[in-house]
Amino acid sequence: MRLRKIQNTPVAVTELGFGASVIGNLYRVTPADDATAAVDAAWDAGIRYFDTAPHYGLGLSERRLGAALRHRPRDRYVISSKVGRLLVPNEEPHGVDTEGFVVRDDLRRQWDFSRDGVLRSIEDTLERTGLDRLDIVYLHDPDDHWRQAAEEAMPALAELRDQGVIGAIGAGMNQSAMLARFLRETAADIVMLAGRYTLLDQSALDDVLPAAQEHGKSVVAVGVFNSGLLSRDRPAEGMKYDYQDAPPELIARALAIAEVCATHGTTLPAAAMAFPHTHPSIINVTLGMRTPEQVGRNVELHDQHIPDGLWDDLRAQGLIRSDVPAERGRGRE
Repeated sequence: MRLRKIQNTPVAVTELGFGASVIGNLYRVTPADDATAAVDAAWDAGIRYFDTAPHYGLGLSERRLGAALRHRPRDRYVISSKVGRLLVPNEEPHGVDTEGFVVRDDLRRQWDFSRDGVLRSIEDTLERTGLDRLDIVYLHDPDDHWRQAAEEAMPALAELRDQGVIGAIGAGMNQSAMLARFLRETAADIVMLAGRYTLLDQSALDDVLPAAQEHGKSVVAVGVFNSGLLSRDRPAEGMKYDYQDAPPELIARALAIAEVCATHGTTLPAAAMAFPHTHPSIINVTLGMRTPEQVGRNVELHDQHIPDGLWDDLRAQGLIRSDVPAERGRGRE
């Protein structure tokens, strides 16, 4: 699978990444054997970028991912985790986590973008994963913490990067405007952009993508199915868009895009995965993968050829923005 380099860093990631939030029991229990098998299947398929975070299952995702990768050659893969939410003892547990993960809530999340919080978070992640280092570290959802994130957390990460402890640093969010600020105003090398450059939402063309191009930085795209609406060949009522029931007008638009995809011999989910690569600053699409079967499907979708004429037709019909650039010609090696 083709490698793409994070600009101005020594780190290169495969164009398809393994998102480990789901093996942290996101929304439902994932058996430990399934989680390990999913990581193994991703490895066998050539995926070499794996993303996790303390937030995912109150550390369960990090523990499982670390255990599954620990016997692999450390210089053969890239792993990223995140800082900003420390895991601390929960003084008032109710039995189950309240933030979407089916795990015991003996721990709770505590926002902390201070220098000490960053260093402690990284140390805790290394202990949970059992790994010797992290290749990429992102600030995780710093929406309400700009000042501390920009003035304390990012400089702390930059110091570790400059010492060679970390290969690349950045931030990950569901919005694009603040990510653009991180690219323009801080030492960030890369941002993880969730849901804002998809077949249904190209708002990142207004801020973060121009910032990445202007400053020679890179972008990882996640949430490319917009919570599910773009994940099936034929979108239907009841499917989710940005974590809520999709409104009828978006379902209709997704169906119209699906029809154009069919005329070009492809499918809506395959096009949704390929679409972010139309922008030269986006070097990777990372998807949650819970089982070997999901890995296989995602790899198959990734490998599908998407004709450039699809984007031309979608632009011509007003189904995507007219300023979406032409595809760069994604390939494999």
